[in-house]
Amino acid sequence: MANKTISMSKVRNIIKLYSQGIGKKNIAERLSLSKNTVKTYVKKFLKLGRSINELLDMSDQDLNNLFNPPTQPNKPMRLEKLQEFFPLMEKKLRRRGTTVGMLYREFKQNNPDTYGETSFYYYYGLWRKKISPSMHIEHKVGDKVYVDYAGEKLPYVDEDTGEVKQAEVFVAILGWSQYAYVEAMKDQTLEEFIAACENALHYFGGVPLAIVPDNLKSAVFKASNYEPQLNMNFKAFGDHYGTTILPTRSRKPKDKAHVENMVKIAYQRIYTQLDEKKILSLKELNVEMHKHLVVHNDTKLTGKETSRTDQWIVERPSLQSLPQKRYEMRNMKQVTVMKNGHVYLTEDQHYYSVPYQLITKKLQMQYSRSTVNLYLNYEVIASHPRVRSPHNYSTIAEHLSPNHKYLTEWNPDFFIERAKAIDPIVEIYISEVLAKKEHPEQAYKSCNGILSFAKRAGEQRLINACKRAHEIGYYNYKIIEEILRQNLDRYEEDTQVVHMPEHENIRGGNYYN
Repeated sequence: MANKTISMSKVRNIIKLYSQGIGKKNIAERLSLSKNTVKTYVKKFLKLGRSINELLDMSDQDLNNLFNPPTQPNKPMRLEKLQEFFPLMEKKLRRRGTTVGMLYREFKQNNPDTYGETSFYYYYGLWRKKISPSMHIEHKVGDKVYVDYAGEKLPYVDEDTGEVKQAEVFVAILGWSQYAYVEAMKDQTLEEFIAACENALHYFGGVPLAIVPDNLKSAVFKASNYEPQLNMNFKAFGDHYGTTILPTRSRKPKDKAHVENMVKIAYQRIYTQLDEKKILSLKELNVEMHKHLVVHNDTKLTGKETSRTDQWIVERPSLQSLPQKRYEMRNMKQVTVMKNGHVYLTEDQHYYSVPYQLITKKLQMQYSRSTVNLYLNYEVIASHPRVRSPHNYSTIAEHLSPNHKYLTEWNPDFFIERAKAIDPIVEIYISEVLAKKEHPEQAYKSCNGILSFAKRAGEQRLINACKRAHEIGYYNYKIIEEILRQNLDRYEEDTQVVHMPEHENIRGGNYYN
């Protein structure tokens, strides 16, 4: 064929043989080429007007460019317009809420003869690949773990309040083995985020050289593509586990493509397996999710004979050892001891006791996920397990004043005997008041106040008030006081029998026997 491209070694032979006076037909036979192909290259040689030696000294690439110059295909006018629009479109896509579909419709309105929507997306995809090519990242064994939150939340029941809340779903994945971890958390606060990262490391059985989070507020105090400022507590967590924190660049999802892909897989293999009609507690939800996570990790990778679990077994020895103790994030705040000898932790709305001698003093409170410590001049003067129970007290008996009656004379039997002397219903009510408190000492003042109404309002009114409060299931001083104040104890059901009048037109009850 005349337009057939041949190797440059044959082009050189055509030039040599033609310069030696050999005819085109003979050259074609010797080189096993068509006569028209030889004619074409001889014609090009003569047209170039270059010497034989000059052409033979050229490289194959230069010689090819000389005999077969690249031709620019003619682009259709509408494709040129489309490609000119793409850079502008890229800028517009940075605006919140702007989509490719919206911009296509805008472009179509101004250019009715342009391509259809499918072709538009196709050419846009080709253009994107040219200006922003993807780079294959070679992951090293034991090098990095990528962490992030899924966008979709999951409902759970708060065991303390019975309220249905939305859980954040934390996702972590080892870069080399792609071994994954998923956990539902209460929220995205720093405390919960650090706990989730820590749980992931213990699930992996070791610590990689680096943790790669997104620019989450929990992890990064100030985002930057060059020097992001880490939250001090999160940095301390990394130091405790001997690993480096490497936040990704802002708005660069390809920096953490592994975990982004794992989020999508979590939707497919975990979210869809949960019973939407059954709302579990957070603990039960995580147990259920863990079952499906194990199945995911044990599933063979596409195109491979190994699973993520198989690869993790290989990667695990390369991970650093876990420290003996878990990291405990600690917060500090100044608190004032109230007149009842307790301090208040705002986050949990809970009260903790301190020695009564420190009433009105200012103390330093240091608290973690598990403990609450109180300091005076750098000395620990009280320590409590952290309790997330709003409006309740954690009280150590030794902290209370020795001249308080409820530490000497008062005890549960003392109040129950006093109540029994008034009436059995009062005894039952006082027993319930005592039972509602974790520490009976916290109910002593309430019991004393309730029993004092026997003198202030009279025993019978107190009996009626306790009966009413017991019926509605409220056990505290305030409800008794309110019942007596509003005279609700005086309202009793009218038990008098009303007889029907006798009348010749009234059949009476015996009629129906």
